[in-house]
Amino acid sequence: MEAPLLEVSNLQIKYGGSRPVIAVDGVSFQLQLGDNLGLVGESGCGKTTLAKSLLGLLPRNGSVAGGSIRWDGVEVTRFTEKEWNRLRWADIAIIPQNALNSLNPVYRLRDQIVEAIRAHKSVSVQEARQQADQLCRMVGIDPERLLDYPHQLSGGMRQRLVIGMALALKPRLIIADEPTTALDVIVQDRIIRQIVDLQREFRFAMIYISHDIGVIAETCHLIAVIYAGKIAEYGSTRDVLNHPIHPYTMGLKNAFPEIRVEKPLISIPGHPPSLASPPTGCRFASRCPFVGERCLAEEPRLVEHAPGQYAACHYADRAPELRQLAARASTWQKVPAD
Repeated sequence: MEAPLLEVSNLQIKYGGSRPVIAVDGVSFQLQLGDNLGLVGESGCGKTTLAKSLLGLLPRNGSVAGGSIRWDGVEVTRFTEKEWNRLRWADIAIIPQNALNSLNPVYRLRDQIVEAIRAHKSVSVQEARQQADQLCRMVGIDPERLLDYPHQLSGGMRQRLVIGMALALKPRLIIADEPTTALDVIVQDRIIRQIVDLQREFRFAMIYISHDIGVIAETCHLIAVIYAGKIAEYGSTRDVLNHPIHPYTMGLKNAFPEIRVEKPLISIPGHPPSLASPPTGCRFASRCPFVGERCLAEEPRLVEHAPGQYAACHYADRAPELRQLAARASTWQKVPAD
């Protein structure tokens, strides 16, 4: 069997301070070339922290407290900044959430792309400019716009340009961190379709981070549902969304509209727990309508309950029954208010 391109094992990421916080706690997954994994969950669940750790971009108060990140068989958690710089863009690239903040406002766009290319490849300025022009055409931008500054482009054009920059060195993994959040729905759809088409063409692996289950369903064949720093459910996107096992996944699915099915939207009551003092048992217990005594006392392990589908729930064997109950707004009204 082919060795994984990326292997994350029992990863823990800590933010220091007077009250240390484990923002990512025991996360494990693998990716092969061509895979696309969606990380979905509410704001603050640890999605972006996980992504930054894969690029060596954690802030100064953040560190890997345990576990392993192996890239192409090599442990990277102890990389120096020089070693990370060789890996970033060349092998792992990112499409950030806000393209305007990711571009230098005082550099012409062509100069920024040329600088990134020449930092990793021994090519002339002219060759780098030609590559920049090709990237623009690939993402549907007239190369003449490279003479502009970032503020002269629309939000959609800036985002497409950042996608092109991420592909400049033909990386094997691209991390897309909420890349369409700031765009209107029409432009969002175009950007998402373009990302999917480019992945089919270049066969890079992708991690797509979003709080929007609909976007993940459209772009990814694997999904990891993250709650309070832990994976609540993992598996193929089709299986997890059609037959969710964890009550949190059921709640997320019920909170998003479906075009083909007319149904009331049901929100999940309450808020995630503080990671400065996480609960003893299941971290979703305070918001779960199916909570039992075992949930409060014992943390559930992430185990395989169906072929390729993993969930961390003590009542996974009752999933078909719980799915029917979770589809009713009255079920969630039983959850105590914060």
